[in-house]
Amino acid sequence: MADLFWPGDERAALAFDPGSFLETMVEVEDVWLNVLVEAGVAPAGARADLDGLVSGADLERVAGAAEASGNPVVPLLSLLRERLAPTNAEAATWLHRGLTSQDVLDTAVVLCGRATTALVLSHLDRSVSALERLARRHRDDVMAGRTLTQHAVPITFGLKAAHWLQGLLDARDDLRALRFPVQVGGAAGTLAATVELAGDVDAAQFLVAETARILHLDNASPWHTTRTPLTRYADALVHATDAMGHLANDVLLLARPEIAELAEPAVDGRGGSSTMPQKANPVLSVLIRRAAFAAPGLNAQLHLAAAATVDERPDGSWHTEWSALAALSRHTVTAASQTAELLEGLHVDTARMAALVKQHGSAFTAEQRSIAELLDREATSDPRHYLGAAGEIIDEVLSRTDDHDQEEQ
Repeated sequence: MADLFWPGDERAALAFDPGSFLETMVEVEDVWLNVLVEAGVAPAGARADLDGLVSGADLERVAGAAEASGNPVVPLLSLLRERLAPTNAEAATWLHRGLTSQDVLDTAVVLCGRATTALVLSHLDRSVSALERLARRHRDDVMAGRTLTQHAVPITFGLKAAHWLQGLLDARDDLRALRFPVQVGGAAGTLAATVELAGDVDAAQFLVAETARILHLDNASPWHTTRTPLTRYADALVHATDAMGHLANDVLLLARPEIAELAEPAVDGRGGSSTMPQKANPVLSVLIRRAAFAAPGLNAQLHLAAAATVDERPDGSWHTEWSALAALSRHTVTAASQTAELLEGLHVDTARMAALVKQHGSAFTAEQRSIAELLDREATSDPRHYLGAAGEIIDEVLSRTDDHDQEEQ
């Protein structure tokens, strides 16, 4: 879907959008109901397939009625029972038994987070491959190193690409390390209703484990007042947008007309101005940078909610998580897609880089001359001979991609 307030949002497709979130809550209810039946807790007649009972057309009804209870689970249950009752009264009666609204919402959030993580990782894999190629191809292509906006010592573009790659690899590691736990605790996280229904604690915990297994989530004790699963997920997304923002900033700087060492991939109709026909704005980098600006604030909202948790269901902080998680998730997917496209088509003008280094050659070797004087050695006048361990640093970063390839095999 397109979002007037977030150009490019359609790249996120159905990631954490309201319609998919509604369907995911139904999935949680469906799995729990049928686990109760399979375990003999609910009667066989309560078995039901909830898939398709609710669609995107019902979104407005559920959302519009959510204010009365403060969350969308209550009106969703009313809708499901209304549609089940005429043909399967037992299913309508046993639906949601043992659960509470937070169980359904939190588990749905985790499921949507897992799906989002897979999307972000798929785009990061593309970016990692593109940067690996750039680092190898430009390993020895000299360019100006810049510190505090000024020329410093020579580096190579391969080294810059390797630094970008390092950030994305770190972010990818964090995303891969995420765990996605089921949340089932009942009214106050004690599983009291489930124990009552199942007959004993072991039977109740079996129901939770089966629900986790079917949903392909980690089995876990109730974590409804400990929001670590969500803040870890949000932290990992922000690490990704940090890394993407870093490389987008560099592209924006080096794509300035007075520098012109890099250029975004050319696409008809992209980068134009409403009034200046000569413009070719680096729109992908601008939008990636936008996500890097927005993500930390959304993450801060989640940490604030975690810190403000009180009692066995907080009054307000829990409710702020949903929109923040949805926005952060969608923005990260969008930025990851834009980053992959940017890197796969990035134009690198090595001749321009070399010309600038040659023009200011003596400045780039000033540090080396001072060291040569200290050691009573002959100084170099060629910036290409003052690259230190740049090649070895590139190789070390690239080895991380090789290690991962071996692990995959």
